[in-house]
Amino acid sequence: MGGTQSKEPIAGEKLLIERLRALEVKDDNEYVHVDEKAVVGTPKKFKAPWTAVSVNDIEHWEHELFQDPKNRLALSALSSADPKTVLTSRSTQIDDQQVFNVKIPFEGAPITNQRSSGRCWLFASTNVFRVALMKRHSLDKFELSQAYLFFYDKLEKANFFLEQITDTVNEPLDTRLVQTLLGSPVSDGGQWDMVYNLVNKYGLVPQVLYPDSFNAQNSGAINSIITTKLREDALQLRAMATSGTKAGMEIAAAKEKMMREIHLVLTLTLGPPPAPSTEFTWNYIDKNGCTKTLKTTPLDFAAELSTPKSIRITNSTVHDMFSLVNDPRNEYNTLLTVSRLGNIVGGRGITYVNVTMDVLKEACIKMLKEGLPIFFGSDVGKYSNSQSGIMDPSLIDYELGFNIRLGMSKSQRLMTGESAMTHAMVLTAVHVVDGQPVRWRVQNSWGTAAGTEGWFVMSDKWMDEFVYQAVVEPRFVSKEIRDILDMKPKVLPLWDPMGALA
Repeated sequence: MGGTQSKEPIAGEKLLIERLRALEVKDDNEYVHVDEKAVVGTPKKFKAPWTAVSVNDIEHWEHELFQDPKNRLALSALSSADPKTVLTSRSTQIDDQQVFNVKIPFEGAPITNQRSSGRCWLFASTNVFRVALMKRHSLDKFELSQAYLFFYDKLEKANFFLEQITDTVNEPLDTRLVQTLLGSPVSDGGQWDMVYNLVNKYGLVPQVLYPDSFNAQNSGAINSIITTKLREDALQLRAMATSGTKAGMEIAAAKEKMMREIHLVLTLTLGPPPAPSTEFTWNYIDKNGCTKTLKTTPLDFAAELSTPKSIRITNSTVHDMFSLVNDPRNEYNTLLTVSRLGNIVGGRGITYVNVTMDVLKEACIKMLKEGLPIFFGSDVGKYSNSQSGIMDPSLIDYELGFNIRLGMSKSQRLMTGESAMTHAMVLTAVHVVDGQPVRWRVQNSWGTAAGTEGWFVMSDKWMDEFVYQAVVEPRFVSKEIRDILDMKPKVLPLWDPMGALA
């Protein structure tokens, strides 16, 4: 993930920006506040005639628009550059500095780069895992192989998809459920519980032993090939299952052939990965310049995260960590899950403990004070700039440029599809003033050209509005919150925004 970097405004644009700010026009009488209560519940019957856009009205609107000199100036500025760049707040850029008074002592290095792929969740999770392994093996730079988990995730998702297709053969093809399944059989994205499933079954390996291939860094081609093949396979399985003439063994044999074909595509485009139980030899140089050799298996390497030495570093195992989410559409202090969302048949399902932002942020601050990095999910494209690495609701002043206000709440953005978890990153620091967080330090996976040498800064207000998830250790939340994990979850449909894969 990660879009094209923004460009800095040229000198002429900067002058226009300053003039634009001086001519700011406010008209509170025309601002309509969106009432959240008005968009939920059972709607009353309402019917009104459709009206077409009048050409005369368009001409009148344009005439009135340019009677205002501010709008004539805005036309020059906004039609010649990216509006986001033109309307960027200089004061916000100055305020959001990389200065933090609570910071984990060891953040991990180097800054990683997912390139043209949607593997952010694998980069964020391995960037969390590597901190413990780097301390254990005395390393100053280290990456786990994201491609290793990527290979097996694609393979497992293909199998998960085909099993769901056979499980839904009695549903019409055009139902929302089946169409949602067909929409993205092997998305690059994922969730924390899916990471757990992969690491639990396949382990971890150093990146040097299974580096990125071209297609790991540029996943579009293999995604297209595999998606097309799986959709074709889905039609074949549905036809076999509903024909009444094919035995279960024939359908199983056909599915196995399909999986072998997916395995072939992955192996030829990503390269054959290490087997999870086969020993590998890793030669490395530690931070003291000493040459070391480790012989182990991927599963045993991952198990180091649970050994006593690593526990003193991470204070938890991957198994124990769980997702806090903030979804204001649903009742707080409840357990949520998403129907049919996962990657490994028989693996752990997706679960979220829905809490207020205060609870989520309190747990994050406690973890950072203990020196622990945090996997989190957010909607990174909103009010952010990849070049400056700033995420702040006040970064882009749309009201100044267009005299409009974008007034939806977090809940309303979720209800209308305006926002969802689109990207996973890592928290490593926070700046706290008078007991309240002001801004957060973020380790991204877009390379060193983005942000401040790869580091982003997130205002606390942006966190409130666009952060949905943080993966925490049980000891950093109250017993009341931990007990929610034992509740019966509310099941959200597959197409719910909480089912978005970062």
